[in-house]
Amino acid sequence: MSVSEDQGGLSRRSFLQMGALTVPALTFGARALPSPVLETTGVVPTALAGFDTLMKTYVKERGITCAQLAITKNGKLVLARGYRYSDGSRYIPPVSPTSLFRLASLSKHITAIAIMRLAQDGKLSLTASAATLLGLSTTADPRLAKVTVWRLLQHTGGWDRDVSGDYLYMDHEIAAALGVPLPISQDHIIKYACARPLDFDPGTRYAYSNYGYMLLGRIIEKVSGMSYEAYVKQKILAPLGITRLRLGRTLRSEAAPGEVVYESRYTSKTVTDASGTIVPTPYGGFSMPNRAPGGGWLASAVDLVRLAMVLDAPNTVLNSTSIGRMIAKPETGVTSSGSWYGAGLWVRQVTGHVNTWHDGSLPGTYTYTARLQNGFTYAALFNRREETGSLDFDVLSPLVNAQIGKVTTWPATDLFPRYF
Repeated sequence: MSVSEDQGGLSRRSFLQMGALTVPALTFGARALPSPVLETTGVVPTALAGFDTLMKTYVKERGITCAQLAITKNGKLVLARGYRYSDGSRYIPPVSPTSLFRLASLSKHITAIAIMRLAQDGKLSLTASAATLLGLSTTADPRLAKVTVWRLLQHTGGWDRDVSGDYLYMDHEIAAALGVPLPISQDHIIKYACARPLDFDPGTRYAYSNYGYMLLGRIIEKVSGMSYEAYVKQKILAPLGITRLRLGRTLRSEAAPGEVVYESRYTSKTVTDASGTIVPTPYGGFSMPNRAPGGGWLASAVDLVRLAMVLDAPNTVLNSTSIGRMIAKPETGVTSSGSWYGAGLWVRQVTGHVNTWHDGSLPGTYTYTARLQNGFTYAALFNRREETGSLDFDVLSPLVNAQIGKVTTWPATDLFPRYF
């Protein structure tokens, strides 16, 4: 059930290619640091202790200082946990089940749900041309006119970051090409992209595109007449009683209340100005506002498993037609294992159920969520991702899957009222 890190956010290979610098190792002479201590918050019923043990081992082995896990079973929240693992050498705020984490590419299914709601309300056709909706010039490549909303959702629009680069991580190059100062905006990214040809004919193959989801956010604003964030909060989150989600900011000084700290061994030139200042990559190495629709949301794990319920049955947000559209097969791109990229989520048909999942990855962030058969849904969030020299992070999914089969009795108590 695991998806490679390259499916969500910037791949490790691409990140290294963009010129990130390694932070020099610190030396402490003969003075030993205190042993790290793992502290937990929230609720783990005895019957689900195996998941808690799994998470504790996972964060210790990888030196992850902040993490969360939330699990639902048949619509009930049965586990909600926060983890802090620290040696006390620097301040790490406590992590509760409602602490906020950057979601990275888990933001994409939030955007997809918003698009489906606009279509459901008769305000948007999924077959409409993105260029027509947004008034984009097709002079550089007439094929841009064939990039529909569907193709943006399913990553078949024609952009391949392995060919032309990921425009959302090319701040310095775009600023220089356009002759504009940093920080650049989404408008600058669109102007730069529209002056270049697509990498393939729209609809002919799959290639993950953060830029495509940025365009979807702009479509939401154009069609709704509201800001992207306001529309999602009003039409998607509020009906579900979800109030904590918000868009993240680039700098640590701009962190939201209750937001965790992000850690990476890499540094980068800041994208916030032209000073060339070297900064910790999670705090200035990329723009959170530009990533908003495809990777900019903040949330807790309990928020994510509550949001996942919109796909379980028709509800106040999505009707049955919209749910079907979220998991519909694309015109191309079904993998050899039978999975496909639907609308902001990976999808696979299993006996009696349609499983959905996605991961997210940014410097300082690794996230994963899945809706599986037998009414099991979970979300796990971390403030560090796999980097050179660290253990594999993608083993999380198979570890959780193995643990599910070991549970003999599921709790009947619903923890949702504690957090909503």
